[in-house]
Amino acid sequence: MVWCSSCRIMFMGLILMLISSWVLDRCEGSGEFGFEFHHRFSDQVVGVLPGDGLPNRGSSKYYRVMAHRDRLIRGRRLASAEDQSLVTFADGNETTRVDALGFLHYANVTIGTPSDWFLVALDTGSDLFWLPCDCTNCVRELKAPGGSSLDLNIYSPNASTTSNKVPCNSSLCTRGDRCASPSSNCPYQIRYLSNGTSSTGVLVEDVLHLVSNERNSKSIRARVTLGCGQVQTGVFHDGAAPNGLFGLGLEDISVPSVLAKEGIAANSFSMCFGDDGAGRISFGDKGSVDQRETPLNIRQPHPTYNITVTQITVGGNTGDLEFDAVFDSGTSFTYLTDAAYTLISESFNSLALDKRYQTDSELPFEYCYALSPGKDSFQYPAVNLTMKGGSSYPVYHPLVVIPMKDTDVYCLAIMKIEEISIIGQNFMTGYRVVFDREKLVLGWKESDCYTGETSARRLPSNRSSSSARPPASSFEPEATNIPSQRPTTSSASSSSYSLSIISLSFFYFFSILAFL
Repeated sequence: MVWCSSCRIMFMGLILMLISSWVLDRCEGSGEFGFEFHHRFSDQVVGVLPGDGLPNRGSSKYYRVMAHRDRLIRGRRLASAEDQSLVTFADGNETTRVDALGFLHYANVTIGTPSDWFLVALDTGSDLFWLPCDCTNCVRELKAPGGSSLDLNIYSPNASTTSNKVPCNSSLCTRGDRCASPSSNCPYQIRYLSNGTSSTGVLVEDVLHLVSNERNSKSIRARVTLGCGQVQTGVFHDGAAPNGLFGLGLEDISVPSVLAKEGIAANSFSMCFGDDGAGRISFGDKGSVDQRETPLNIRQPHPTYNITVTQITVGGNTGDLEFDAVFDSGTSFTYLTDAAYTLISESFNSLALDKRYQTDSELPFEYCYALSPGKDSFQYPAVNLTMKGGSSYPVYHPLVVIPMKDTDVYCLAIMKIEEISIIGQNFMTGYRVVFDREKLVLGWKESDCYTGETSARRLPSNRSSSSARPPASSFEPEATNIPSQRPTTSSASSSSYSLSIISLSFFYFFSILAFL
């Protein structure tokens, strides 16, 4: 992650679902590797969280907590096309947002010999893959409010016959100055400017179990470098990535880099962010010929998935403004520096038809609007970004709907940041995003994350509309199993959005990675 939604299903049910789906479900393609991920506060995982549990989904406290966790992580550094060899985790390429585990997207990975499974958070904003390891203060179980619990595995190099230490003289060891000798175990420490959040331990090598997504899939044992996280501090004990973090960044130590170097998969991967909180990840995926693209800005010494926005269009009004932003799967909301934030928010506010809701400390968002009693729909200005190179990036989920004491409100889910802008998960919802590290481009295409096909969604026009907040029953599991329900254009000047989709799917996308 670079910086710092939801059925009421018990977390145990989610994990069982993940494990079974990962085993049974594979993306079809020719040699792709992938896996599914889950967001920490998705409906499927909201039942279990170490501690006292989570705020009610959609409540003002829910969003305040998510925004707080996003802030904690800001201090950190920054289906398939034909003829691609694609790879995924051995348990499948499905992913899910797990709201109850730090607003992150998760995947089930298996490591070692004999293999153990770990529910890891996925983060395009960091590089190292680390697991809780030989530790006394690790989170060892997740408890559900009803009393059930799930035991979490703790990694131990000594228990794996395929594990080797990484010596201090390895090219991947960046803390050689802390070593007693060149043959000593290489130490690592990752600190996040977030209330003392860190992971400390030693680097090891072991086998990551993958599978190709060919029709005749084959097992692949990839040797990767990972962190044996002996001491975790800060938010790692409050539910964020309690069972490990899977860095997907550009440095040599990241798993995508290793897979490319060893010729296991092309130097590219994709993540799909579904409206209902489900997703997929595939290593080696270079996208499709009809996807839209923009070049990556690779800047040393710590490269990130940085792109350039050249224009912002709100409700048909276009403003020329060039700024850089990082695509970060580990951030729940979208954070914009002053000029971009002001342009979008003030343009949105000038075109909004509903009365401005006077926010207070209960809400992390500045621009919120009250729904009139009995009102079953509302319209709002559509938001579109133009990327460097001219490609359009319509934002399909710029809003969140929040029940307050006196009324329901909808908010423009962006926040202001002093550093570089961050495109968070809410702005990625509805897309398969391709991180092509070979061509150095970021690609995107509308997707439902189930069939691999572009949805029937048409681009939002100047003004979008939404039905009013659905009844509470719409938040039950059955209501979220609606992958085919997509926004459609209702007229030449508006596109309609079901608030049930906005309310449900948006919550799924708040990523735990925002903490790290």
